[in-house]
Amino acid sequence: MPSGGSGSADVGTTLMRLGVLTVLLAVAVLVILLLVRWATGELEHRRAARRRAEARALARRTAPPRPPTRRPATHPAGRRVGPPTDPNLPARRPLEAVAADVRRLTRELAMVPGGMPMARRRGLLAAYDDVLVEAAALLQVDHRLTEVPPEHRELERIRLIGSLEAAGLVVGR
Repeated sequence: MPSGGSGSADVGTTLMRLGVLTVLLAVAVLVILLLVRWATGELEHRRAARRRAEARALARRTAPPRPPTRRPATHPAGRRVGPPTDPNLPARRPLEAVAADVRRLTRELAMVPGGMPMARRRGLLAAYDDVLVEAAALLQVDHRLTEVPPEHRELERIRLIGSLEAAGLVVGR
C-alpha cells in the first residue's frame, strides 16, 4: 500500500481534472445554446425588441403632451351626429346619461368573454375611458387618464372610479 501522501495527491489531481471537465462541459453547453439562439434568430429578435422599446421610451420623453381627443358624438344606432350648434362650447350630456353609460360599460367589461377579439376589447376600453373622462369633467374630478401611458392606464382607471364614487357617482350595481 502506498504512503498517505501520494494517495491524497492522486485524489487531488482527480478532483482537479473533474473540476476542469465540469467547467469545459458547462462552457460547451453555453456555446451550443448561444449558437441555437443565433441560428433561430432569437438574438436578433431580442435586439430589435430592445431597440423598439428604447425608441418608444425616447419618443415618450421628448414628445410634447398631446391634448385629450374628443371623439365625435354618435347616435345610438351608430350613425354620426352633426357638430354641436356652437363649436366653441362642447356638447354636454346630462349626468344621469353619463352615469348610465359608466354602469353599462362597467358591466360589459366585467363580462368580456374569453374569445373576444382584441380590437373589440380595446374599443370597449376606449369607450369606457371616454365616458369616465366625461363623468370626471361633469363632476369636476381631477384625472390623468388621457395623460398616462397605456401600461399604467388601468391603475388610473381604478383611481378615477374611486374618485367618481367619492364624488357621489354610483358606478356599480
